[in-house]
This record gives sequence, structure tokens and C-alpha cells, in this order.
Amino acid sequence: MHTRKILVTGGAGFIGSALIRHIIQNTNNSVCNVDKLTYAGNLENLHEVDNADRYSFEQVDICNRSELKRVFAQYQPDTIMHLAAESHVDRSIDDPSAFIETNIIGTFTLLEVARTYWQGLSDVPKQIFRFHHISTDEVYGDLPHPDEVDNTSKYLFTETTAYNPSSPYSASKASSDHLVRAWIRTYGFPAMVTNCSNNYGPYHFPEKLVPIIILNALDGKPLPVYGKGNQIRDWLYVDDHAQALYEVATKGKPGETYNIGGHNEKQNIEVIETICDILQELVPNSISYRSLITYVQDRPGHDRRYAIDASKIQRELGWQPKETFESGIRKTVNWYLENMEWCRRVQDGTYQSKHPGADV
Repeated sequence: MHTRKILVTGGAGFIGSALIRHIIQNTNNSVCNVDKLTYAGNLENLHEVDNADRYSFEQVDICNRSELKRVFAQYQPDTIMHLAAESHVDRSIDDPSAFIETNIIGTFTLLEVARTYWQGLSDVPKQIFRFHHISTDEVYGDLPHPDEVDNTSKYLFTETTAYNPSSPYSASKASSDHLVRAWIRTYGFPAMVTNCSNNYGPYHFPEKLVPIIILNALDGKPLPVYGKGNQIRDWLYVDDHAQALYEVATKGKPGETYNIGGHNEKQNIEVIETICDILQELVPNSISYRSLITYVQDRPGHDRRYAIDASKIQRELGWQPKETFESGIRKTVNWYLENMEWCRRVQDGTYQSKHPGADV
């Protein structure tokens, strides 16, 4: 099989680092990690592979065209996996500017550098080249909630669901998706798009729901729940997502979109209560962790339900998640309990949101 030279943008982030660990530990491919190292980029996430001969790192902003051109010329990648993005909904409500810059302008800049590079390749490398754009299910807006319809199983996001983003974050990701598809249509650019559901797992930045609940509970702090806590998400263990991304990048068909989901629809309050119960088992507390749950005012434009139909990627590429929510969340809680020093170092520089709840 062809040994690939993979360029991963945003590889020091939560999902990007899981992807790189998967590639280095389970394949013979090489990886160049391009990351600006903003607040959510952490090279500690890659300590397991950072001494590998097949791994290299470049601290580069994807909006910097000249630096991107240098990286392409130096590493000669045949596969681009584009994960670099601003991804925190609450931050996008506070200040959308960084989301427009990175998610839209950055994607445009990367597309143009990659397209020029691809067009200059000889026939065989040009046929092998792939560009994989990683996106989110939030671009679709939200779905009917059980409070509104009798049978929610009829309402799932498919690859042809119309876009209807609700937040500055999801609007910027929708814009980047549209750019990639326009480059496919106009230039014949060999790109693919994936839209995934909510990820959780090790190395998740501690301002997202799962790590915030774990860490706040251990500290005896309130566990913030937006609204009634009945917002529904489809939860996907990050290592399962990394494997799916690799399958798409290496086996997916150019021009196609693949939705990636965990088959685990849970209300936010269910997630929080499950974490509390696991902690009560592993780190018993005389005061129930559930008693720390605190309901706060819902955030603006909060989507009520996401759910992915992932039948296409299973049917065409043979992928399906290995972890159930119950197995994945237990692994996640155990990881945080074993890596509290990493958590505290990251928390030292954590942004203080103007919004009272945890991002999800």
C-alpha cells in the first residue's frame, strides 16, 4: 500500500492530536503537524509520539500563505487533513472575529496553497493527492426534540441535510464547508468533507462540558447546566473519530461528504449525572456529586438536538464506533483522574467565559 505523507492542520488540538497519535501508532505513514498553538493547542497532547521519526511539527498560522507554501514545499504532502479551527461556541458569541479569520480566511488560504501545489504535481502524485476537510454537525442547525415530536428517529442529519447554522461558530464552519465544495466543483479539487457529532475523551480542553463537570465535581464546585439540561447531543469517543477520519482520508471518494456519529444520543443532564455517578464510585464523596448540579440561564441560540445518520460511512467505508457511551465515558473519567497535572497546567490559562454554562 502507498505510504502517505500526511499534513494535519490543528494537530495539537483535542481531535487533531488524537488523529496524529492514531496515525503514528497504527500506520507507517508520516505526519507533519501544522498548528498555530493558540489557547487550545497543546503539544503535551502529543508526548506519546513527539520523538517518532515519522512525526514533525511546524508552528504556522494557516492564514500565513508564505509559511504554508514553505511547509508544502519542504514536506511534499500527498494528504491534507484540515482540522485547524476555532471551535468554542461561547467564545464565538463573545467575539466572532477570530472565527471568521481562522475558519473562513484560514480555510481559503489553505485551499489556495493546496490547490496550487496539487496542480503542479506530476500525474501519479496528482492522482494520489487528497484534501480532507473536517467539520461539525452544528452546521445543520438543530433537529426536532422529543418535546416536539413523537418519533425523533425519523429526524437525523444526513449528508444532504440543508445547512442552517445557529451560532457564529457554526456559521463560520458552514462557510468553510461551502468553500471546500466550491473548490471541488470549480477546480476538480480532490477533496472530501466530514461532519462529526460531539466528541469527548482524553486531552479535551477543560472548558468543554465533560472535562468541566469532572474537574468541577472533584473541586466541589457547581456543575453548570444550561437551561433544563435537556439539549440532546450524539456523543462520539474521540479515538473512534480519529479512526473514522483516517478511513475517509485514505479510502474516501473525492467529492463526497461523510457524516460521523457515535450512535449515542444523550441529554446533557444525562451526561452530567453519569459522570457524577462514576465519580461517586471511583472517588467517593460524603456529599453527592449530583447535589452540585446547578441550572443556569440558557445561552443565546442554543441548538436543542443533534443526531447523526452515520450509515453512509459504515456502508461505504466499513467504519462504525467501537465505544458505547458507557464504555467511553468511563475511560474518559479514568483518564482525567490519572492526568490531573495536565488538567491543572491547562486550566492555569483557561479563558473565563461571559456565559455561565459549560460549552457543549
